[in-house]
Amino acid sequence: MKHYLKKLEDQIRLRTDKPALCDYQGATYTYGELATQIEQYHRFFKAAGVQKGDKIALCARNCARWAIAFLAVNTYGAVIVPILPNYTPQGIAHLVHHSDSIFLFTDPELWAQLSQESLPQLRGVIDVKGEKLLWKADESLEEAWQQRETGSFNPKEVSYPDEMEALAIINYTSGTSGDPKGVMLTYRAMSDIVEYCQKHIYNRPETIVSMLPLAHIYGLAMEFVYPCCTGFTIYFLGKTPSPSLLMKSMQEIRPYLVITVPLIMEKIHANWIKPHLSSRPAKAISTMPYIRLAYYKTLGQKVMDLFGGRVNTLIIGGAPLSWKVESDLKKIGLPYVVGYGLTEGCPLLSIETPKGYAPGSCGKPIHEIRIDSSDPERVPGEIQARGLNLFDGYYKNPKADAAAFTEDGWFRTGDLGVMDSEGNLFIRGRIKALILSASGQNIYPEEIENELAHNDLVEESLVLDRGGKIIALVYPKSGVVPHIKKEEDLVTLCNQIRDFANKHLPPFSQVFRVELVDIPFERTAKGTIKRHLYQ
Repeated sequence: MKHYLKKLEDQIRLRTDKPALCDYQGATYTYGELATQIEQYHRFFKAAGVQKGDKIALCARNCARWAIAFLAVNTYGAVIVPILPNYTPQGIAHLVHHSDSIFLFTDPELWAQLSQESLPQLRGVIDVKGEKLLWKADESLEEAWQQRETGSFNPKEVSYPDEMEALAIINYTSGTSGDPKGVMLTYRAMSDIVEYCQKHIYNRPETIVSMLPLAHIYGLAMEFVYPCCTGFTIYFLGKTPSPSLLMKSMQEIRPYLVITVPLIMEKIHANWIKPHLSSRPAKAISTMPYIRLAYYKTLGQKVMDLFGGRVNTLIIGGAPLSWKVESDLKKIGLPYVVGYGLTEGCPLLSIETPKGYAPGSCGKPIHEIRIDSSDPERVPGEIQARGLNLFDGYYKNPKADAAAFTEDGWFRTGDLGVMDSEGNLFIRGRIKALILSASGQNIYPEEIENELAHNDLVEESLVLDRGGKIIALVYPKSGVVPHIKKEEDLVTLCNQIRDFANKHLPPFSQVFRVELVDIPFERTAKGTIKRHLYQ
């Protein structure tokens, strides 16, 4: 296995004058310019006394210079700590402090919300976009900063460290207050994922649109590090886009790969795919197999044209995909796959090619996965994993470390699943979300939520256990509630939603009551509902 930074060196030498990092409708940096920017930061780090293994935090909105800052720290041998910029100022400060970071890359707007007094270990704050110091602990840093542009540099002579087992990244999955879980990822873990993606997904220079949060390992690894080490031109949208902005950028950039999350695909499904499948012409040909298939194929091509017309693979991950949406993607022939992973897996644990993908699954293991069950094909059990891509523990959190692995060394994902005889992995839910009925039956909230999603009245739902009763919180579709004036009509609506789902559910997992909520559920950066907030 080749170190991913050595693969980056190869791209810098081979594609010196080719575009590497681009802000959509903004600045562009070639691979040679990327190497030059990295070298300038290295000179500053050296002059400022930064040592290998020192922690440097990066909290800013997605952009090309975010990527440059990441690689500058990563190639120096310091430990990069990406932090989501949409945390509260107190949460950001907590993670910067917990990680022992001595420098912080950020935006001036974010820095203005932070208190330097709450970050006593910081030596300096660097403007991720403006290439200036936003704050310094002493004047010696200003002199170190001025040394960035001294001396000559030839990008073709670049040489980066190749230590595999050193700590490269601390990526926080939770704990902006209380007990943080900073996932420690080595260069070996990222090298393994880059190697896998190059062998099994694609390994030639192409174009890609980066739309996911770079501070989350899914976007970081799949939309940035792997493509950059493969010679891609990466276009950063800067934020989670609206469907219209996403499609506009796709049609201009015409990417070869699309890495996305279910939330975005569900919006595209609602805005483009579902209206066509529900149209009068589609219903009229529903009993004419050959005409229907031709219609589906034409519709599938129109959707691919929305993505620019060149997409070879749509990789969907980060959260469960509604079966209603997935069945329509399959129906119109999109080249999609649903993968599975966690931050601790940097991030992949399973995936497949569109050709070999089994609908409803999360692909096949990229390394080793076992199901902790007496009958792994039929009885859901905890998904447990081993492989070179797995993390080395949680930063300063021995309690979480102790709970993360089995006695024989397998990582405990906390997810439930089954695996068929072909090795396809099927997720059944989270162990923490599992509901045990009075009769001892295991009830998976995600399966009930999937049934609720088939109802045209339901935008999204969340199923909980309250006092031994199954309660479904439902955020209704726009326009469903406003015209209802009487309380009894709201009750009737809730009962209709409940009864619709219960028709397709076994007796032990019947919904007892539906409760409407008037705002969408709060979600994580990767699009999963923050279930714990609604218990």
